[in-house]
Amino acid sequence: MSIEVCNESGVTVDESLIASVARFALDAMHVNPAAELSILAVTTEVMSELHERWMEEPGPTDVMSFPMDELTEESRRPDAPEMGPALLGDIVLCPEFATAQARTAGHALADELHLLTVHGVLHLLGYDHAEPDEEREMFALQSKLLADWRTAAAEAAAREAQRRSDSAVLGTVGLEDS
Repeated sequence: MSIEVCNESGVTVDESLIASVARFALDAMHVNPAAELSILAVTTEVMSELHERWMEEPGPTDVMSFPMDELTEESRRPDAPEMGPALLGDIVLCPEFATAQARTAGHALADELHLLTVHGVLHLLGYDHAEPDEEREMFALQSKLLADWRTAAAEAAAREAQRRSDSAVLGTVGLEDS
């Protein structure tokens, strides 16, 4: 899976974690591993322009998803038959705008950006929240994907810490190869 993250926002973000949560969500949704995704973090000014141009809404927003129109059939919801490789599209994040949302929600900006990334991925896969039933489905799936990613990331970090500890002990007693 090819995921490119580009930060043009002027706000420091952990691009590797954004790519990680996107990859996790796409894998969990059984998206073809040959799929490609672009994630761009932008300023509030750029996001305002995009929001006004494409959604006809004034001012910035937190996240926008732009599925590749010519590949919509291939990038449909993963529960559709015969999902194939595709250029899924672009997710645009606005870290500056998301900062206030994170503060209101009582969590870190990174957590908000991870949530917005999963939200954007789900939009690219055809999920929406315009109707109450759709909203319940999408937000429940979003919460599950985030919780599962956090669990997997914590388990991977614990394994890496154990590996480093084991390596240090083995090195101390002269059993580790250099």
